[in-house]
Amino acid sequence: MKEFIENMPKAELHVHIEGTLEPELSFALAQKNKVSLKAKTPEEMIKAYDFYDLPSFLDIYYAGMSVLIEEDDFYQLTMAYLKRAAAQNIVYVELFFDPQAHTIRGVSFDSVINGIHAAQKDARTELGVESQLILCFLRDMSAESAMEHLKLAKPHLNKLVGVGLDSDEKNNPPSKFAEVFSKARSWGLKLTMHCDVNQDNTQEHIRQVIEDIKVDRIDHGVNILESDALCELAKSKNLGLTVCPVSNKFVVQSLTSCELKQMLEKGLLPSINSDDPSYFRAYLNENLIALQEEGQFSKEDLITLVENSFKTSWLSEKRKMDYLDTLKRYTDTVAVA
Repeated sequence: MKEFIENMPKAELHVHIEGTLEPELSFALAQKNKVSLKAKTPEEMIKAYDFYDLPSFLDIYYAGMSVLIEEDDFYQLTMAYLKRAAAQNIVYVELFFDPQAHTIRGVSFDSVINGIHAAQKDARTELGVESQLILCFLRDMSAESAMEHLKLAKPHLNKLVGVGLDSDEKNNPPSKFAEVFSKARSWGLKLTMHCDVNQDNTQEHIRQVIEDIKVDRIDHGVNILESDALCELAKSKNLGLTVCPVSNKFVVQSLTSCELKQMLEKGLLPSINSDDPSYFRAYLNENLIALQEEGQFSKEDLITLVENSFKTSWLSEKRKMDYLDTLKRYTDTVAVA
């Protein structure tokens, strides 16, 4: 099954580009940009990845970004991830980025998005990996800051497919950002929001994203299973749920394999993703392999999860069908060992 998973053509819909910053690149950029790091070696840095909930993770995550300063830094970061994606047979990616976490440090919005976009273009031609970009707002910053950054993005709309919402959910409900998401939709952008696992008021937050914000997809969203009404609502709107098993394990001590099986049984549309793979030490293949080992998913279930990644992506219908056809050719001809 491991080899079958590794060679399957896949899509990833929930990966934060800043969360792909590997320690080796971090040290190289720190040296170039004369940034002081607490750790003395990449190995020491990995040992310091000691988090047990969302706030403790975010502290380490934001500290790690200090080395990203120049446009080429964002190019290197993005290209490094897309090379890993190619090596894992990921053919399509929707990337998150957090511009506020950079502009607050004095890095220009243009440097961030131009560096990422240049790597996306090169990866398409050199690696055969197609990708689109999602601007994420930090929910623990103000709605006014989110709107300012949406306006900064206006000259770059051709580089974006959608907007998202991430960071600390506590006391930062989706409704706080209703206006900025409404404007983003009026500009033709798709909408998604994080509904992290086991957060305060999670049912109300999931209801808000579906009924009030009217998102096109939900990130995480595992707690939707606690409400039959919300499950039916998500099903009626064909909303994808971008689940991140290894990331979940840091919050709920399991890869949520039981929950994913329940989602499939209920006819929901979960996909598997890596979230912040450098920090959780697991990219997409490692997530799928660990999930299969914990939950003993069948070949058919794994195929469904990967199909869902393409079906709930923000590709054109034609591109979706092209990728689904490629996936079907693979799964029809390759046996599970």
